[in-house]
Amino acid sequence: MKLLITAGPTREPIDAVRFISNRSSGRMGTALAEAGAAAGHEVTLLMGPALMAAELADRCAVHRFNTTAELEALLNEHFPKCDVLVMAAAVADFRPRSAADQEKLPRQAEGLTIQLEPTPDLVAAVAAHKRADQRIIAFALEPGSELEQRARVKLQRKKVDAIVANALGSMESAGVEAVLLTADGGRHAPGPMSKVDFARWLIGRLDQI
Repeated sequence: MKLLITAGPTREPIDAVRFISNRSSGRMGTALAEAGAAAGHEVTLLMGPALMAAELADRCAVHRFNTTAELEALLNEHFPKCDVLVMAAAVADFRPRSAADQEKLPRQAEGLTIQLEPTPDLVAAVAAHKRADQRIIAFALEPGSELEQRARVKLQRKKVDAIVANALGSMESAGVEAVLLTADGGRHAPGPMSKVDFARWLIGRLDQI
């Protein structure tokens, strides 16, 4: 099976040295790539600006990105060739409308106003062109009190095959207590475990999604 996995955060530049990003460590995405390769799948990993074990590049094809636009271009290139897309990357919801890429903006005592614009919904965009033989698994990071409700809404809106709902506290953590929701109404909760173990569990369920 050909797996396309995304991992890590995006960085949206404000100027030559500053950016908008998030606390994603990339642990879940890289664990999924490791588990996929160990299970004998052909893995392509689209990796954001986060640390990655050097030996992972020996086990799968790795392409790096920084911005949402760069990840979008990589998805457009590699999604048509995959069987399953696992979208574990934490894509910024907003980016500066314009960036001073070639300079460092001076500090101003009166403050600085940055105009933001929403980034495109990358998962929904690829799902709109999904073939019948392809599957997409998205991720939803939500507050624990509304976790499954919000994740189910995202699953339906984005028109993906499944979504992994995990609470905000899992970001930067080595562990996760996630719930897998599927488009047919299924709910699978393996309980608290390390991200490595969850990745193995999820990869082992791909044939059932």
